[in-house]
Amino acid sequence: MKLSDKAEEILEAMWIAIEENGKEFADIKEIGIDPEDQSYAELTGLGLIALKERRAYFIKEGKEEGRQTIRRHRLAERLLMDVLDIRGEEGDRRACQFEHLLKEGIDTKVCIMLNHPATCPHGKNIPQGECCSEARNSGNLGVLPLTELKANEEGEIAFIQTKDSNKMHKLMAMGVLPGNRILLLQNFPSYIFRIGYSEFAIDTDMAREIFVRQ
Repeated sequence: MKLSDKAEEILEAMWIAIEENGKEFADIKEIGIDPEDQSYAELTGLGLIALKERRAYFIKEGKEEGRQTIRRHRLAERLLMDVLDIRGEEGDRRACQFEHLLKEGIDTKVCIMLNHPATCPHGKNIPQGECCSEARNSGNLGVLPLTELKANEEGEIAFIQTKDSNKMHKLMAMGVLPGNRILLLQNFPSYIFRIGYSEFAIDTDMAREIFVRQ
């Protein structure tokens, strides 16, 4: 369902007020969006919410839409803060912008890449998606650090997670790039892996910063 950014922000605020704070409705004054904003009419017109005396109530379909909206927002927070290391007020602001792009299955891909996180960086629950249930039932770990692989196991490099630019350049020079196949040959006393026809050795700390998809 295509909604305006403001409409999605209203659904997020309603989800927090109703589902997380245990209220029956969301006070429009507390949502932070002008009560005269057309986004309210957009949501009522689509049958997602009902308004009564400056109070906003979820209709069944709206509750699920709010759930998906808050899920996308908190996945965006995890991606920006954990992987891209954009934190603080800047991270929060960027997450508000980026969440609107996580649609049409992109949120599922991000969730799998992040290994189905249960909470956002602020400790709030991330509503589960179908991909989370499937991963739990199948035992599929999704994306995991290289240190979790056993000798002679291989996978596809998903991303590198490091704040050290020197480490990043060193790994990239080895061919540790998203999409490349990596075969772990040895995990003790150091990690030895093969990419293409070349073999490299790194320590445990660096191996923890390489995330692969099996």
